[in-house]
Amino acid sequence: MSKFLIVGLGNPGNEYANTRHNIGFDVVNAFAIKHAGMFKDSRLAYTAEVKWKGKTFVCVCPTTFMNLSGRAFKYWMDKEKVPLENTLTIVDDLALPIEKLRLRGAGTHAGHNGLKDIQAILGTDEYPKLRFGIGNIFPKGMQADFVLSKWKPAEIPLVKAKIEKAVEIIEGFATIGLERTMSTFNNMVF
Repeated sequence: MSKFLIVGLGNPGNEYANTRHNIGFDVVNAFAIKHAGMFKDSRLAYTAEVKWKGKTFVCVCPTTFMNLSGRAFKYWMDKEKVPLENTLTIVDDLALPIEKLRLRGAGTHAGHNGLKDIQAILGTDEYPKLRFGIGNIFPKGMQADFVLSKWKPAEIPLVKAKIEKAVEIIEGFATIGLERTMSTFNNMVF
């Protein structure tokens, strides 16, 4: 049975729920719910184990806050003995329009503090990431306020559709592999 580590980036606490920056948590939660996983408070994270199609998924939402996500990522990867290529990190991305999702096998942190910490702890940027476009329509100097803001009511149907598609991407990543999943989903526009 192959094992996968699915890490959603976000910040713990009700004040961050349903914000753009917490979309990683939302995607991992949707995946776990779809496959009857139940989250529990664990070391450095909320975790859920899902078994689906002969595979085990360790779903992780770090409780270390975004800027220290690497500690939880590394701890659970080592504890569960998951090879780096079987990890998938779901993250918000300002550089992508809200209509896009992008799966990659490697890539820089692009200024994202959660990815920056993971990269620093792993010593590499060669690990799979699913970037969830959140757009970048905010006044100069207001980036932090924008990423920590809630979705606008008009955006919610689009966000829900993208979360469902992101769950399918996680499933594809584990069943048909990174390359085929990338070619299937990366050109979609919502």
